[in-house]
Amino acid sequence: MDKKNTLEALAALGQETRLDVFRLLVQAGNDGMLAGEIAEHLDVRQNTMSSNLSILLQSGLIRNQREGRAIRYFADMEGLRGFLAFLMEDCCGGQPELCQPVIDKIACGC
Repeated sequence: MDKKNTLEALAALGQETRLDVFRLLVQAGNDGMLAGEIAEHLDVRQNTMSSNLSILLQSGLIRNQREGRAIRYFADMEGLRGFLAFLMEDCCGGQPELCQPVIDKIACGC
């Protein structure tokens, strides 16, 4: 991920509903969630949810898959990895061992 993509991801996550959507999709894991399920779970109108999902898609933090007439959304873990890698690229002044506890915490979800 580059600076422009990182700024888009930060802007996307800088809004409360979109942050909630992203966190919900991370929790849903490989099963993902249908757009209507997301809207219902977060008590957000479907047209508002559609706009928020579009912004998150554009940021590279989520992906979607069509299932007939419905669309299922997933957290894009590769996009998240790229986002975090960019943020931590120059971490710890060339002493990667100082960053290892942070990386371990992110990697294992502890």
